[in-house]
Amino acid sequence: MDERFNRWLLPPLLALLFLLIVYQYVSPACPGAACARRPPASAARRGGAPAEREEEEEAAAGTSEEEEAAEAAAALPRLVAKFPFARGELCRRVRFDMRGRDVIVFLHIQKTGGTTFGRHLVRNIRLEQPCYCRAGQKKCACHRPGGDKDTWLFSRFSTGWSCGLHADWTELTSCVPAAMERRGCAGNRTLRNFYYITMLRDPVSRYLSEWKHVQRGATWKTSLHMCDGRSPTPDELPTCYEGDDWSGVSLQEFMDCSYNLANNRQVRMLADLSLVGCYNLTFMNESERNMILLQSAKNNLKNMAFFGLTEFQRKTQYLFERTFNLKFISPFTQFNVTRASNVDIGEDVRQRIEELNFLDVQLYEYAKDLFLQRFQYSKQEEHQKNRLKRREERRLLREQRAHQSPREEAAEVAVTEDYNSQVARW
Repeated sequence: MDERFNRWLLPPLLALLFLLIVYQYVSPACPGAACARRPPASAARRGGAPAEREEEEEAAAGTSEEEEAAEAAAALPRLVAKFPFARGELCRRVRFDMRGRDVIVFLHIQKTGGTTFGRHLVRNIRLEQPCYCRAGQKKCACHRPGGDKDTWLFSRFSTGWSCGLHADWTELTSCVPAAMERRGCAGNRTLRNFYYITMLRDPVSRYLSEWKHVQRGATWKTSLHMCDGRSPTPDELPTCYEGDDWSGVSLQEFMDCSYNLANNRQVRMLADLSLVGCYNLTFMNESERNMILLQSAKNNLKNMAFFGLTEFQRKTQYLFERTFNLKFISPFTQFNVTRASNVDIGEDVRQRIEELNFLDVQLYEYAKDLFLQRFQYSKQEEHQKNRLKRREERRLLREQRAHQSPREEAAEVAVTEDYNSQVARW
């Protein structure tokens, strides 16, 4: 009897146990608030609820921005500024209108790498209408886009020496507007914007390079040296040699000529000479003249649209491109081996050259500091712009994900409910 009873009782118990197990897995819903709704799989993959996910992304973004700022700071060498400059003096941006009346004027100082830079201007800039350069000719036609025969560049390789051989700041500022009109360029001169640029070089290297150039027969004796409407008299500007040139001159002879124009050439060519009576050395005492010349050269250099340094070719290229929003086709090349670098001089000779060029030494120190500060400011500005761009991209991505999330969750709920309804029917 007991065996028959157990035989009939066991199957219903096993069936009940099976139903309980099945019910546990396929239950259509949780009663009341006994269990929390399980988040969709997509939300789980993205890291939880939208609020938590957004907090995590913002924290990650903040960490990323801090890391980017640290990397940007580490990428730039630490610069100890020697001279204080205002933001407007460091941020150089020119809205250069090549189709309008804007003109770049290149002040070419001897032996500063100006010939190389001048060729970059006419042959290496990516232009809508490139300069037309004929084979075998130094000058190129740099016309404005759109068929205008007006030129946007005033330089040795575009307009020639229209204001005299190696014209200085004093000559160019008084000559260029009239020279542009004489070329038959259309338009009123008052509508033109002239942007002056130049190149500077370490004074000792530049001086040695000029000596080697003169030693090979260069003279520049056709330079006009115009100031206040006239050229200097022979008494105001005597020559250092007799005959056609100074070929074969020794370095000692070159240094011994007290009125050698190689001395402090960069300061003289960048200063307003009319402030000191031009080439009349009796106009004021020497110390006052030197102080005025140096300060004038600094001011003119600082206010130029752009200047570069021969010792920093890549930085020169970068700053020019940033200033004028123009791009070079090929990168600049830094030549560390030059005729000047091949000259073996002692420390006493170097000191003597620095004494002869003491104004240029001070100007170059000022120019180098300003140049490097401008480069660092531009790089920091570029990094900041890139960080803001990446931050905006992350914000847009978060918004895009936020718009997609409700649709994905709704799709997950629809799929779950449809599956549960099918199980209930089964």
